Amino acid sequence: MLRFETAGESHGECLVATVTGLPAGIPVSAAAVDRELWRRQQGYGRGGRMKIEADHAEIVSGVRHSQTIGAPIAILIRNRDWQNWTEALPVENFEGAEEKKRPVTRPRPGHADLAGAMKHDFRDARYILERASARETTARVAAGALAKAFLAQFGIGVLSHVVAVGPVRLERRACWEELKALSERDEILLGCVDAETEQRMKAVVDEAYRTGDTVGGVFEVVAHGVPPGLGSHASWDTRLDGRLAQAIVSIQAVKGVEIGDAAQAASEFGSRVQDTIHYDAEGRRFTRGSNRAGGLEGGITNGEDVVVRGLLKPISTLRRPLESVDLATRQPALASYERSDVCVVPAAGVVGEAMVALVLAQAFLEKFGGDSLRETRRNFEAYLDQVRDF
Repeated sequence: MLRFETAGESHGECLVATVTGLPAGIPVSAAAVDRELWRRQQGYGRGGRMKIEADHAEIVSGVRHSQTIGAPIAILIRNRDWQNWTEALPVENFEGAEEKKRPVTRPRPGHADLAGAMKHDFRDARYILERASARETTARVAAGALAKAFLAQFGIGVLSHVVAVGPVRLERRACWEELKALSERDEILLGCVDAETEQRMKAVVDEAYRTGDTVGGVFEVVAHGVPPGLGSHASWDTRLDGRLAQAIVSIQAVKGVEIGDAAQAASEFGSRVQDTIHYDAEGRRFTRGSNRAGGLEGGITNGEDVVVRGLLKPISTLRRPLESVDLATRQPALASYERSDVCVVPAAGVVGEAMVALVLAQAFLEKFGGDSLRETRRNFEAYLDQVRDF
């Protein structure tokens, strides 16, 4: 089974991603992984941390001569900011360390600070926020880049775009070619495929900057070229829509998920929601008149693009802090502030791509297996013949 884990703290020495279960023979480009890390750092509204870090993936195991070897893969991403935190967050205690700490005793509303401190019995939320920070998603993106490389061998691509920032929303669908062009840009504003809408989004971020606030939005992840038959209807935990939803909501600040046109469909009659079924005799395949289901029916992919949206709340760290309580004195206080972002919706979309790619790669290997890429491809091509003969 394909599995991944991440480790590391926001201001620690490095972040770590481990990936196990990928078959041998997948071409891996370190430059391609770094490109994904770069994409995650972009977007109007990012804070000062992104000016410090220039994320680079060090693949230290599981890849040799630019191919996976069927062994666990480990990736390190070093934190440049660690040099400013070596005494505040040492691995081993030392005499005088107490004076070097940077305690956080005024928890931020909406952050993991207070809940985590109570759970782990800390009077200082520093250790909580260091791991709860969205800096952790850097390691997810590195792992997701490997999943993308695997899926690409079977003609599957995973990309994202921003459909809303604050109250400004893209009022049309984006095609796959637009998403590809967006992903290839060397300058990223807010990750929207429509220039006029993107400028209106920028005005919302400017207002948040001006007032010391933050702003959220909605990103959409599209997986193109996904075959029918991934996932299962048979058990609740094998339904692919549920697994994708959990993966998206696990991203920091994401509070909701939508698959296909779920929100609109909830207010419609069934005759206006379902995707009609047709047959292309020449291509020997079933097609749909629309894709309101987002490529999933009964927890199974149906051959259309998989479309998943993440609803991202405004991040919790505000330059104009909200009311809180000091953990040491129990007295009213303004919440702590650390260098932070104003808008992270484009970056969250890139993280969403990684999570969708990892879940799809898991489901793909569950169905087709294989210890080598050639074996997986043989199984996949035999299945496609079966589907064409259906």
